[in-house]
Amino acid sequence: MPVQRSARARQVEAVRRFSRFYTRRIGVLREGLLHGEFPLAQARVLWELAHRERATASDLAHALGLDAGYLSRLLRALARAGLVSRRPNPADRRQGLLALTRAGRGAFARLDRQARREVDAMIAPLAAGARTRLVRAMAEIEALIEPGAAAAPGYRLRRHRPGDIGWVVHRHGALYAQEYGWDETFEAMVAEIAARFVRRHRPECERCWIAEGDEGVVGSVFLVRLSKTTAQLRLLYVEPHARGAGLGRRLVDECARFAREAGYRRIRLWTNDVLLAAREIYRRAGYRLVASEPYRGFGHDLVGETWELDL
Repeated sequence: MPVQRSARARQVEAVRRFSRFYTRRIGVLREGLLHGEFPLAQARVLWELAHRERATASDLAHALGLDAGYLSRLLRALARAGLVSRRPNPADRRQGLLALTRAGRGAFARLDRQARREVDAMIAPLAAGARTRLVRAMAEIEALIEPGAAAAPGYRLRRHRPGDIGWVVHRHGALYAQEYGWDETFEAMVAEIAARFVRRHRPECERCWIAEGDEGVVGSVFLVRLSKTTAQLRLLYVEPHARGAGLGRRLVDECARFAREAGYRRIRLWTNDVLLAAREIYRRAGYRLVASEPYRGFGHDLVGETWELDL
């Protein structure tokens, strides 16, 4: 009489069956990913470098879950092909800064276009509702297997471009009026901060990150110089529909990474006690509340707070 398999064993087989189906369906087993010259691991390294302004080998190893030795071999191969460059890291001489070369950016662009075409061809036969269910199911798989991971997997971070600063001011003014009832003086304050950043911007020690997805810009954050040793995090913003995927935390973490590389020892920020979601992001990132004070502002009685992170 055959032995009946346990529910857990059946579940294991179901996951393995799905894994075999999906890797075949997206072409992972082909010798060159997307009918191209790059194995999957090299293509993933190119993707990571294309979506990071600065990266070290440690950053990539952590993001990809790769052994340091294996990653080193991948990077050497990409460097020999003229696709990846390495330059000194002023914050840590043991870890060079990695970036795509012009040829590397071109290679990634070709891979990215082909990937979009292949995925589009795969989902094109599905009705609009079926495509929505597919995307939701994939998001649920990610959330169940690795809760809180991939923080905002569909979003890219980049430096600001003309037009972005106006967007930051507009969205802060509109959303804070909608969600908290703050008046136009808040928008005026945001405009002053943003204009000061543009006029005095020092790229070596200050940065604005813009988060965008297929639907456009969805978030932003600024890091500016307060003193030689202290930076200030300003104007963290995430669109309502993009919240809950870890994008706010990713923006805050990017500020800390850049601040360390720029030689800062501390990050300071000012917020309000009613901004509960932002305060929780800061707390989880290691910031501590160092001061609070009631004040009248933006048409309301509020409590302003100063938080700090030691780097």
